[in-house]
Amino acid sequence: MLDENSLLDNYHQAPVIGYHRASLSQKFGAPRQPNLVALTSVIEMLAPYDTPAAFDGLDKFSHIWVSWQFHHNYRYKNNNKTSSDFRAQVRPPRLGGNQKIGVFASRSMYRPSGLGLSVVKLEQVKIVQGRVLLIIKGADMIDGTPIIDVKPYVAYSDALIQTENGFAPTAPELLNVTVTDAANEQFMMLVNTGEPSNAHSDTSNNDTNIKDANTGSNSATVASTIHRIQNQLITSDMSIIKELIAQDPRPAYRRIEIATPFVMRYKSVDVSFQLIESGQLQITAVAAI
Repeated sequence: MLDENSLLDNYHQAPVIGYHRASLSQKFGAPRQPNLVALTSVIEMLAPYDTPAAFDGLDKFSHIWVSWQFHHNYRYKNNNKTSSDFRAQVRPPRLGGNQKIGVFASRSMYRPSGLGLSVVKLEQVKIVQGRVLLIIKGADMIDGTPIIDVKPYVAYSDALIQTENGFAPTAPELLNVTVTDAANEQFMMLVNTGEPSNAHSDTSNNDTNIKDANTGSNSATVASTIHRIQNQLITSDMSIIKELIAQDPRPAYRRIEIATPFVMRYKSVDVSFQLIESGQLQITAVAAI
């Protein structure tokens, strides 16, 4: 039988090749699976993995696989990686947060590897200041997530139609989300004070208007490109905020609580919402951080 030291020797060390830059900086509110919300974000590649030659041909694929690390998992946040932390069973939110299943039958963040795997839409392979930024859509990762690998999604082998999906046969049911007049007014005031004059015409929120700084066509930098997607509030963000809240990020055991406020941080604002008597989730306030 292997002892703990022998088990630790079997850990595979993978380099961090980049970081995810996104409008969601906290776990609360983040989609629990990829492609549930068309949220635009950026993978900032690190040297030496940010060389454009390494991505030659990737723009011919519409989607990519992304391997990443659950960096807000308490085991990895504190560098506490020992085999004694292994959890054989977890409580998936999809089953109400009370029923246990095997960790390998779930997508829980509390798994031995601490690794996540997502398919996302590749919007653009962007070269800025000689570095590669991957503009993606539909990620279930939060800001600062370490990226371990990127590879193309190939439908003929990766898309399997006739499958059994266990306790998650269909996408979760969405809740209706309303916005109070006061919250909408607060949001619009923050948009009007925080975005440039041409931002209202940008409904795609995919940063395609920022061009490669090396061409001289625009004065984009890596920092400004990331900032625009990560922090700048625009009018179309309200639709994204409603889609995120419609997924119901509240803990499963608190979903019957009426008029209990919850707060989701998105870009530069905190969005307060609550369940109302009608069974809808209602956004009640939007405040600058």
